[in-house]
Amino acid sequence: QVQLVESGGGLVQAGGSLRLSCAASGRTFSTYTMGWFRQAPGKEREFVAAISWSGGNTYYSDSVQGRFTISRDNAKNTVYLQMNSLKPADTAVYYCAAAPIIYSDQHRRERRAYDYWGQGTQVTVSS
Repeated sequence: QVQLVESGGGLVQAGGSLRLSCAASGRTFSTYTMGWFRQAPGKEREFVAAISWSGGNTYYSDSVQGRFTISRDNAKNTVYLQMNSLKPADTAVYYCAAAPIIYSDQHRRERRAYDYWGQGTQVTVSS
């Protein structure tokens, strides 16, 4: 079973940056699409970014496009989320997730595509 552990969250002022990491266990990490989701209090968990197994294709929500960058290092079984120009609205618990099968680009943006989830890491952006 794939296990995911996020790290790198914390408190940052608006306009600042953080880099989240997600360490994955499993021999077939490189074959999974990896995604980041976030959930703020009182809100549904929402898609943030995803990256294909090869790293050749990336996907972002409109709210983070141009500010966040997802990447992966398959040799290290790790996926990253570089978060720049952070806003208070980015405050949330951030989760990484792994999807063994993706049926469409839309499917990649949905929670149901992802079978494995980390425990989450808190990101707080102060104004």
